[in-house]
Amino acid sequence: MIEAQHLTKRYRSTTAVDEVSFVVQPRRVTGPMAATGRARRAAALATAAALAAATLGTFAAAPAPALAGVPAPATEGVPATVRQAMAVRPPQSPAGKQLAWILTLASKLPLSTKEIQAHFDSAFLDQVSPAELNQALEQLGPPGSAVALRGLSQVQPTSLVAVVQIGPARYLLQLGVDGAGLITTLLFRPTEDTVPTSWSQVDRQLAGIAPGTSLLAARVSPNGTCTPVHTIDAGTPRPLGSMFKLFVLGAVANAIKDHQVSWDEELTVTAAVKVGSSEALQDVAPGTKLTVEQVALKMIEVSDNTAADMLIKLVGRTAVEAQVRQWSSHASLDMPFLTVAELFTLKYHDFPAMADHYLALSPAQRAAYLTTTVDKVPASAEQPAPLPHDIGSIEWFASAQDLCHAFTGLAALQAEPGLNPISTVLSANNGGVGLSATTWPRIWFKGGSEPGVLTLGYLARDNAGGTFVVIVLTEDQAQPVQESLAAEVQGLNVVTGAFNLLRAATKG
Repeated sequence: MIEAQHLTKRYRSTTAVDEVSFVVQPRRVTGPMAATGRARRAAALATAAALAAATLGTFAAAPAPALAGVPAPATEGVPATVRQAMAVRPPQSPAGKQLAWILTLASKLPLSTKEIQAHFDSAFLDQVSPAELNQALEQLGPPGSAVALRGLSQVQPTSLVAVVQIGPARYLLQLGVDGAGLITTLLFRPTEDTVPTSWSQVDRQLAGIAPGTSLLAARVSPNGTCTPVHTIDAGTPRPLGSMFKLFVLGAVANAIKDHQVSWDEELTVTAAVKVGSSEALQDVAPGTKLTVEQVALKMIEVSDNTAADMLIKLVGRTAVEAQVRQWSSHASLDMPFLTVAELFTLKYHDFPAMADHYLALSPAQRAAYLTTTVDKVPASAEQPAPLPHDIGSIEWFASAQDLCHAFTGLAALQAEPGLNPISTVLSANNGGVGLSATTWPRIWFKGGSEPGVLTLGYLARDNAGGTFVVIVLTEDQAQPVQESLAAEVQGLNVVTGAFNLLRAATKG
């Protein structure tokens, strides 16, 4: 897919294209319409110019000032050897391998035709010539620009969304590959200067993401109490996507605190525990041993689903349910607490028959059904769907207030002896939020998505010692919210604006 928005293309003093917007869908011929031969030729040249500048999405001539100082992952109080390991890295997946290649392009341009053909699928190259591709890539930033990966989200084996810094500019990159690992979708979208500067602007931008939204922007007191400053339906439970992993991390931390588990205890990756859409551990050889800390890091850093299920199995479903009861006032919605493999089976195998049967059972009957039936379905029998499936009934649920309690609960745990790795794990990926590392030395992040769900959760501490939490929960029963790149940008801008407003209110 090729998308251009508000594109202007100039050659010296001549404006070839002015404020053009269009979308080219894969395997479709797209072009301009004009009445006369001269007009058709001019329009064709204009389209060629537009493709040269916007084949990879929307390009900005200069970055918005508000986007300066995009932070690297928080490293406060972390040894240098750990800081190096914490840097956001491309995932070890087909999409991740192409992302790693993209991050090296600044030093390689212009690319040879041979190298381009080695990385892009033929359908993409049918629409875009090597010359056009090189020109588009060169316009992303000044020659020799430093390129850095700042955040990851929506990580799947064949697709991902990344926040990429190219020189002074920041882009949200949507990347997709085919079964052979060749690039089919490459879209760079600049994170425009639309960070809200008032709570009314926050509310308007959030309302534009999805029909169902919740927001909590809160100060955290020294005793760990969340004090709301601005809210939208903060007490309403909503589907979480992968934000449920905060509860799993809490259960693991409490097991370590009680000396039932240790961070350096080794877990074995097995074929039976592997879950689809697991970026880090999907391709790890069965029999590979990882420490609890390494598995926890993968669960949060790249939201690895296999890692989550390994940790649930380690501490037990009952322990995770106890953690949910401690932090959530809506724990009954999560009983029994589903593993990722179980949720995938209920949503993507024999849907809706199996899901309907499960929902008709009592909590006790559901637990038995998971063990006797759901857990026996092989992952190969699942057929993922692009549209929302029962996101209001088969999911993990909590309110924005509940999630604030989860973040502050984890903050309290990490201050206890032996539990500092919690901070390392939660700081590993800042999700691409536009907060300066100088002003915000600690940034914890966990988000989540599935078709119809997009969630963002942050705890951050500023350089004055203030701690704040911002939670954004969005849901759409009809459309896959998380597939909209605009929604991802808008959500990050809402979070950034909310943190700025929280800090300003405290200083005032």
